[in-house]
Amino acid sequence: MLSIDPDARTADVAGMCTYEHLVAATLRYGLSPLVVPQLKTITLGGAVSGLGIESASFRNGLPHESVLEMDILTGAGELLTVSADRHPDLYRAFPNSYGTLGYSTRLRIRLEPVAPFVALRHIRFHSLSALVAAMDRIVDTGGLDGIRVDYLDGVVFGADESYLCVGVRTTTPGPVSDYTGQDIYYRSIQHDTGTKEDRLTVHDYFWRWDTDWFWCSRAFGAQNPSLRRWWPRRYRRSSVYWKLVAADRRFGISERIEKRQGRPARERVVQDVEVPIQRTTEFLQWFLDAVPISPIWLCPLRLRDHHGWPLYPIRPDQTYVNIGFWSSVPAGATEGATNRAIEDKVGELGGHKSLYSDSYYTREEFDQLYGGEAYNTVKKTYDPDSRLLDLYAKAVQRR
Repeated sequence: MLSIDPDARTADVAGMCTYEHLVAATLRYGLSPLVVPQLKTITLGGAVSGLGIESASFRNGLPHESVLEMDILTGAGELLTVSADRHPDLYRAFPNSYGTLGYSTRLRIRLEPVAPFVALRHIRFHSLSALVAAMDRIVDTGGLDGIRVDYLDGVVFGADESYLCVGVRTTTPGPVSDYTGQDIYYRSIQHDTGTKEDRLTVHDYFWRWDTDWFWCSRAFGAQNPSLRRWWPRRYRRSSVYWKLVAADRRFGISERIEKRQGRPARERVVQDVEVPIQRTTEFLQWFLDAVPISPIWLCPLRLRDHHGWPLYPIRPDQTYVNIGFWSSVPAGATEGATNRAIEDKVGELGGHKSLYSDSYYTREEFDQLYGGEAYNTVKKTYDPDSRLLDLYAKAVQRR
């Protein structure tokens, strides 16, 4: 953290500042970033250059849309201050560039007021089409039952069990839940019918997904009540699980266990995709039939900026739903068979996928989806000697 201006509602932040530290600083002033990505150790620079999303995205868009200006160290070795009016080509191409155009060393971002608590309604649906229709109405109207909605996401457990999680800021004191102990947030959402209510502090709401890395902590046994009791709270967080995954991938532990027990090899399927809301039910039905992964996270978004962002060209006047799924499946006959099928389906439905995941696009497909000539022009201007990898090489060829 460099500075906070509570009157102007802005913060100046170093690129490697984590959202955990950023939120801790801004909440002292009753403020927060416009979008707080779900995991504590995501950095501000990472969320801007690699995209980010959360339950405020249906009204506040993506994290880079709250950036007023940035200092970027380019591949040419220049430190440039960029904004909508200064080097606008680099400012607009930087989101989704993944460090291939340069690195942000400082960002000035907008902040918004928050309340001490978030009142939650978990609304159960027995059909996917009903859930998506309700989500669409909330995004269009900004409210539910005449009450303004501040946060909105959802979880799909199956075709006949899905939930919208509707959050409203409130100053009313009262009991709050704690999902950093034995209770697990995503399990608290589930119920038989109708609506279930809950309350969290705004701090705990922002980090409700981090304790169990959404639901992925179950892979490490952290959701087993007996083991959870002995697992220190300070180690129940996404950064610890990331280290465990990195160690597993480095030493091939799980692969050796699967092989030793006579089970087939597995394909890693870790993706976030954006699909137009009109095609979301179609995608979910296909996914549940074709890919043995659940739960699935849903997060609606609508861009704030009507000029668009060339390296992630989703339409500013269109509501999309981010669909997140993070697990593995039995490997197919060809490398990346399931990931390739998902790419094909997302493209068929007019969507995009985030590039942090394994990607299998051809160069021609990739250029059509992620900026193409617009990216090449900015690359030649700010990294003329190609000191940094280009985006296709980093996102696809180095998987």
